[in-house]
Amino acid sequence: MQILIDADACPVKDETYRVAARHGVPVVVVSNSPIRVPQDALISRKLVSDAFDAADDWIAGQAHAKSIVITADILLADRCLKAGATVIAPNGKPFTTSSIGGAIAMRAIMADLRAGGDVVGGPSPFSKADRSRFLSSLDEALVKLQRRS
Repeated sequence: MQILIDADACPVKDETYRVAARHGVPVVVVSNSPIRVPQDALISRKLVSDAFDAADDWIAGQAHAKSIVITADILLADRCLKAGATVIAPNGKPFTTSSIGGAIAMRAIMADLRAGGDVVGGPSPFSKADRSRFLSSLDEALVKLQRRS
């Protein structure tokens, strides 16, 4: 088992470290730029090139049925789901094979609206409820994977 974090803009790295430590699961922090990680045998850092999608490509290549991927990137989530991984957004909402198609479609619609100037702004601010939902979702996903093993 492993947890892969799409780390460049991830607001729940510290929470992931705590939950992973409780379960004894290794974490790989993947980024395009150097990110500090705690000195812990279970936590490693993978620095990839700054090429477009380099972190996504590395994560998707490592994802498998015993992986949990933490990402807000819908297209990366899709790739990891196809590899059999469990995928959780930083707000705690899981990406699933049944929900990913709708998420991709909504992403495309919003991109079109933004391009036309009809929508400005971005997602709502990250909240305490999001953090709490993430902690619960990650713990639940780890328990499920451990039961399968």
